[in-house]
Amino acid sequence: MYLGIDLGTSAVKIVLVDDAQRVVASRSRSLTVSSPRPGHCEQDPAQWIEATFATLDALKADHARELAEVEGIGLSGQMHGATLLDASHRPLRPCILWNDGRSFAECAELERRWPALRTTTGNKAMPGFTAPKLLWVARHEPEIFAATKLVLQPKAYLRLVLTGEAIEDVSDASGSLWLDVSSRDWSDEGLAATALSRRQMPRLVEGCAPAARLRSELAQRWPMIAGGAGDNPAGAIGIGAINPGAAFISLGTSGALLVPTETIAANPERVVHTFCHAVPDRWIQAGAILSAASCLAWIARLLGIPETELLAPLGLRPRAPSPVSFLPYLSGERTPHHDPDVRGMLDGISHATDRDAIVQAVLEGVAFALADCRDVLAETGLVIAEADVIGGGSRSRFWLSVRANVLNVPVHRFADGETGAAFGAARLGRLAVTGEAIDAVCTAPQRVETFEPDGALAQAYAERLPQWRRLYRPRR
Repeated sequence: MYLGIDLGTSAVKIVLVDDAQRVVASRSRSLTVSSPRPGHCEQDPAQWIEATFATLDALKADHARELAEVEGIGLSGQMHGATLLDASHRPLRPCILWNDGRSFAECAELERRWPALRTTTGNKAMPGFTAPKLLWVARHEPEIFAATKLVLQPKAYLRLVLTGEAIEDVSDASGSLWLDVSSRDWSDEGLAATALSRRQMPRLVEGCAPAARLRSELAQRWPMIAGGAGDNPAGAIGIGAINPGAAFISLGTSGALLVPTETIAANPERVVHTFCHAVPDRWIQAGAILSAASCLAWIARLLGIPETELLAPLGLRPRAPSPVSFLPYLSGERTPHHDPDVRGMLDGISHATDRDAIVQAVLEGVAFALADCRDVLAETGLVIAEADVIGGGSRSRFWLSVRANVLNVPVHRFADGETGAAFGAARLGRLAVTGEAIDAVCTAPQRVETFEPDGALAQAYAERLPQWRRLYRPRR
C-alpha cells in the first residue's frame, strides 16, 4: 500500500493506493485562505498540519488494516508559498501564497540584482514565486526577515513536521526562483540576491528518490517513508505524463497547460514557466493562469447557487459561444500578461442576459486564458495536438467540451482525474521505496471519455478569441 498526500490551496487530499495502483480510499479536509489586504493571500501553516492529521486519522478509522500496510508516502502540494521559520522551526508569520501579488516591485529589484535570473531559472520574476516574497518581507517586516533561519514551501513544511528533516524536491524548488533548473541545484548567486544562503534552504532530492523516514512517534500511527513533488509535476506523474508530447491541463483553484520535455524550452519573456519534473532528466514547460475552477466557485458564491446546479442547465456541450465575455483575472494573471493588478470583467451584459449566459461565459473565459497559454507554448515549438485534463475542473462535461472547442484539440477525461496530484504523490512514494523502473509505475490510466472539437463551433470560438483578448487592459 502507498499513500499520497496533496496539500492544496483549498483542501488537503489523501489517497490510499494498492500494489495494483487501485485507489482503495480517499479523504479530504478543507482549508481557508485569508486576505489581510487587497492582493494579499496567506495561510496559517498550523492549518495544514491539523487538516493532514485529521484526514489521516479519518482514513485510519475506516481502513486501519490497509493503512498499517503502507510502505511509502509521497507528498505533493501548492507551489511557491513562503513559509518562514525561526531557529526552532516555528513559523514566524502566515505563509505568503502562490497567488499573492504584493511583491510586484520586488520582482524588478530582484532582476536588477541578478541579471542571470531568467537564464538560470528559466522563468521571469513574478510575485507568485517565492524569492520576491522574501525581498518584500526584508523591506516591510525586517525583524521577521532577520529571524528567518529556514525558508520552506508548504509541502516541505509538512514534511518537516512529519520527519524532522528540511527537504525539498527539485520540481517544487523550481518555483522558488532560487533553483538552477539545468543543474537541478540551488543557485548561490540567486540566494545572495535575496540576502540568503544555502544554510536557510532545505536539502534537495529528486521527487522519486527516498527522502526521509517519519518521526518515531508518528511511525507508530503511520509507518511509512516520505518522497514528493509540486502539485502539477505530481499530477503529471499521476497520469503518466513523463515523456515529450504528453500535454495536459490542470484545473484546480488555478490552472495550467503543461508539456513534459527532455530539454529546457524556456520562454520567460512570454511567461512560460520552466520547472524540473518529478523524475530525473525531465522538465515541464507550462503556461499558468491564476484563476480556473475558482472562477466557477466565485460565480456560484455570488449567485448563492451550488456549482452543480449552475452547470446542469447548460447540458453536455455548447451550441454557440455565449454573448457575454468574461476575463478570469480574479487574482491577476501570469501567462502571458505578468500582471498581478489586472482584475476580472463581464462584458456584453444586456437586459436579455440570463444566468446561463453568464455561467457559460465564465467557463469560456478560463478556456480562452488556456488558449493564451497554448499560443505562447507554441512559440517555443511545443504544439499541442491533444490534452488530458486533471483537477476539479475535469468533472464538467460541458466545460470539457468548451475547452476542446476553444483549443481545437481532443480533450480526454480520466475516471479519477480530480485526485491526480495525490495519486501521483502515491506513485512517487512507491518509487522511493521499491526502486522500480519509472516507466513501469508511471503509466497512463484509462481514459474514460474524449471530447472532440466540432468544426463550426471551434471556428466560432476562434473568431471570438481576438475579441476576448482586446478586453484586457493593464492597470499599471
